[in-house]
Amino acid sequence: MIRKILIIDDDVKLIHLLKEYLEENNFQVSHALDGNRVVAEIREKTPDLIILDIMLPGKDGLEVLKDIRKNHTLPVIMLTAKGDDTDRIIGLELGADDYLPKPFNPRELLARIKAILRRQDMLASEDPGENLLIRCGNMVLNRAAHTIDINGKTVDLSTTEFNILEVLMKSPNTVLSRDQIMNLAQGKDFILFDRSIDIHISRLRGKIESDPGAPKRIKTIWGTGYMFVDIP
Repeated sequence: MIRKILIIDDDVKLIHLLKEYLEENNFQVSHALDGNRVVAEIREKTPDLIILDIMLPGKDGLEVLKDIRKNHTLPVIMLTAKGDDTDRIIGLELGADDYLPKPFNPRELLARIKAILRRQDMLASEDPGENLLIRCGNMVLNRAAHTIDINGKTVDLSTTEFNILEVLMKSPNTVLSRDQIMNLAQGKDFILFDRSIDIHISRLRGKIESDPGAPKRIKTIWGTGYMFVDIP
């Protein structure tokens, strides 16, 4: 099966380079030079993954990401200026699944794409009748529908946020290291840089905790990682 990638970037030279490289690796690639029609592009081209540059003319990549997350959970890899930690952190907080600073090696981008899509394929291939629902107190995670309900209300999560929460809920009251969480959430060849897991966890807390400043569900275990607490 040929997977579809949508690149949103105004760097025509980079687009042509990535298009050629990704098509050589059996991906179907489309592109847009700005984010003004991103919702329509997604509807028309039904991509499996989006590569989104932050520096876009008019509406910047962070605003485009907000538009995407209003209606879609498909994976987004953001391209950021090298060393621009602020944009990187904001992008992850808004729901980006991964990021890559420019300039980058196309092979590294390919590895990240494959890791994210492989995880999705693993979830899709699992027996839908086996552990379809994961229940912890007032939370119900539906692995088939890719949704999380809290007190009967559905909470929107990005692909990576959902994967991380699934990993944590499958091992309640168990301490997991950052590497364990990301390897299980994104595949063994996921490349973890800096402390992006902490940003995803912070965003998750903002969505599932009644008081994100004093979390009761996702506990930080200093020097080790995180633990999901199964509470009523």
